[in-house]
Amino acid sequence: MTIPTLAIVGRPNVGKSTIFNRIVGTRQAIVEDTPGVTRDRLYGRATWLTREFAVIDTGGIDMGDEPLVQQITQQAEIAIDEADVILFLVNVENGVTDADERVAQILYRAEKPVILAVNKVDNPERRNDVFDYYSLGFGEPLPLSGTHGLGLGDVLDAVLAAFPDDQADAEDDSVKFSLIGRPNVGKSSLVNAILGENRVIVSNIEGTTRDAIDTHFEALGTEFTMIDTAGLRKRGKVYENTEKYAVLRAMRAIDRSDVVLMVLNAEEGIREQDKRVAGYAHEAGRGIVIVVNKWDTLDKDMHTMQDFENHVRDQFQYLDYAPIVFVSAKTKQRLDQLPRLIMQVAENQSRRIQSSVLNDVINEAITVTPTPTINGKRLRIYYMTQVSIKPPTFIVFVNDVELLHFSYQRFIINRLRETFDFEGTPIHLIARRRQ
Repeated sequence: MTIPTLAIVGRPNVGKSTIFNRIVGTRQAIVEDTPGVTRDRLYGRATWLTREFAVIDTGGIDMGDEPLVQQITQQAEIAIDEADVILFLVNVENGVTDADERVAQILYRAEKPVILAVNKVDNPERRNDVFDYYSLGFGEPLPLSGTHGLGLGDVLDAVLAAFPDDQADAEDDSVKFSLIGRPNVGKSSLVNAILGENRVIVSNIEGTTRDAIDTHFEALGTEFTMIDTAGLRKRGKVYENTEKYAVLRAMRAIDRSDVVLMVLNAEEGIREQDKRVAGYAHEAGRGIVIVVNKWDTLDKDMHTMQDFENHVRDQFQYLDYAPIVFVSAKTKQRLDQLPRLIMQVAENQSRRIQSSVLNDVINEAITVTPTPTINGKRLRIYYMTQVSIKPPTFIVFVNDVELLHFSYQRFIINRLRETFDFEGTPIHLIARRRQ
């Protein structure tokens, strides 16, 4: 199921980032205290009334030194291309400005639902000023206070009502995977090599791939859908001057995937953008395979592969569950391993363990490594059960949630990995106090 996307659009200084943080902050999510996971505030996930959706803060898309009007235009057009619903944010303190009118003109052509919200309506006296914004032509303006959160519920209700119907693609049970990585790591070459045919233009010029491409194919008796990340080329505009936009596209692809192939360039090693995107895939609970491409270009000895793997493990400590495969799109080295590995990780993502078996494992683990005592109080684990898949998520009932320290959570997760095959998938562990 592809979750819908809300984009927040407006001129500078209307409070887009504040509203973004407010909306993302409403999400009731598992918080994982894992070092090294980078959160990019340009893109987030939220839940309102049980409906999950993605949120884009276009104010986080830096257009460099371009004039302000052009920046506003490009950010709005990015939102139009990426979003199912657009939240058009204005500021009651300034009245209707020329920049607001400019954004409105762009959104008229969007042919997508637009919700108009007037921010900084912090007191009842300002509510009358909201009516001035009817002139923008998007129906009833909704008053909002980003500072206090007032009116946010009404805005989100309107957003949910405008989203497309929540329908799963029941007829498509293929394994969906995406290739994520910086420009010029060889993603397009890998696509072609996996398919055995030239479906994508291959070039060593960064940013060549501009149009999203989903490719269906069959291997090992299994249907696969390959989601290729792409740049943007719409209405004659090409936005290739912003790294954050590339990250945004990668995050959108991750949300549509069951398994993510994190592609690294063996020649260049690991960069900060690699960590940012990998961190998002980990937080989103997707299956992950680390693919080191261009392995044929290195001068190697008997220690090269192990040394590189150690480096990857050191840089991605939170991805210790992800298998690493060293490939070459040019020579086809080890490419035949990828479909089987993707299929295996997808199966592990959907693995369910009976509660009776889980509790046998947890009781045995406690016997070997007793639960910790903190401030004279010992942690007691009563029961464990699996509540969901993709990723496998477990609830453990305890006497006091505060006593289940991260280190002992890690111990439990490692024991689950040792006992069951969860290679390639993160595991979420939720502590609940037994009533």
